Amino acid sequence: MKFRVLTLFPDMFKGFIETSIIGRAIQNQYIEVDCTNIRDYTLDKHQKVDDSPFGGGSGMVMQVEPLKRALLSQPQKGHSHVIYLSPRGGTLTHDKVVELAQYEELVLVCGHYEGIDQRFIDTYVDEELSIGDYVLTGGELASMVLMDSVSRMVPGVLSNAESGVDESFASGLLEYPHYTRPQVYDEKEVPPVLLSGNHAEIDKWRLEQSLLLTKAKRPDLFKAYIQKEHPKSIQKIIKKCL
Repeated sequence: MKFRVLTLFPDMFKGFIETSIIGRAIQNQYIEVDCTNIRDYTLDKHQKVDDSPFGGGSGMVMQVEPLKRALLSQPQKGHSHVIYLSPRGGTLTHDKVVELAQYEELVLVCGHYEGIDQRFIDTYVDEELSIGDYVLTGGELASMVLMDSVSRMVPGVLSNAESGVDESFASGLLEYPHYTRPQVYDEKEVPPVLLSGNHAEIDKWRLEQSLLLTKAKRPDLFKAYIQKEHPKSIQKIIKKCL
């Protein structure tokens, strides 16, 4: 998969694309990240990319022309999707991440100032997405969040093929607690069931813990989960958690 980012601040992405899972995925050619500096495509000799809004108001608005020229400076792949990171967009969820992972290329447009000219959105943007109900100074951090979450769905990126599935939101529930060595720390012990070697009982415990955590922290998700059809074995565990 290719991620192409249109940004005024490409240097913000250097650490992100050179380290950890993302850096390794790029080295192994599972994903590609290309940052296009929008200022390189302005016709203004001072590299001006914004202007005051028509109708008045505070702040500045990014202009159509530099954004258009930056976008069209490279041909888009056949199965490409242009996303504008915006607080007014739909919320990025696990289901949306899975959907986005099916594209060959995601083009991420990072706005700044008061936003970008609506005519660019109307003509070139396929979807607006938000990472939460708050406002950032620009779309760069939001685009990194999106790239990180979508990359985990790309085959080969994660070392354990199951680790991208058995996590919070993948099943509709929050993830169960994790423990590692030492077995006892500050007089707090690892739950005995995890030391039993009985994988069926471990699975039951993990599901029960996920249900209880989801009920306490995200009752909306808990309600949606218990309304679905489940095998009898899972129904029994759900009843214990009601």
